Amino acid sequence: MQHLVLASSSPRRKELLTNLGISFEVSSSSIEEIVDPTLSPEKVVMTLAEQKALDVARRYPHAYVVGADTIVTKDSILLGKPRDEQDAFRMLQSLSGQTHSVLTGVTIVYNGKANSFYVETEVTFWPLSEVDIYSYIQSGEPLDKAGSYGIQGLGSLFVREIKGDYFSVVGLPLSRLVRELKQFGFQC
Repeated sequence: MQHLVLASSSPRRKELLTNLGISFEVSSSSIEEIVDPTLSPEKVVMTLAEQKALDVARRYPHAYVVGADTIVTKDSILLGKPRDEQDAFRMLQSLSGQTHSVLTGVTIVYNGKANSFYVETEVTFWPLSEVDIYSYIQSGEPLDKAGSYGIQGLGSLFVREIKGDYFSVVGLPLSRLVRELKQFGFQC
């Protein structure tokens, strides 16, 4: 029997995978996320996904293990999770009325082999007032999300346009993931 393990504690990733009707287990990675500032955003997101997947694959050597990581970039600057409310305000203000990129890297590990890929989606925000931003920060939603917003929640009110995979912005590019799993021999 095939065994799939999601190497993530993200409730959003768990919900997305659950909606596909695929049986899986969740096992969080314990790696410390360290980003090499000399790497491109694409390499950063795939490296983090790979580190997570390989960490969990050590505990599940006969399973298909999926690791993922999502980052937001604006003008080649990585916007991770905000340190505090002031940092969230700064990030959201920089995204106001602008287009930015959301990259989700995914690594699948099975039988000692790893395959990594990323999906990039462009997101354009409406112009945001300080009141919009402060109200959103008070909701608490942006404080644990890359780029300080969640497209699947109240942050959706800021989005004017999206070009690419919506689910990648949420945290897991489902259609690409299923295709990649099938190439590894997983029956979805």
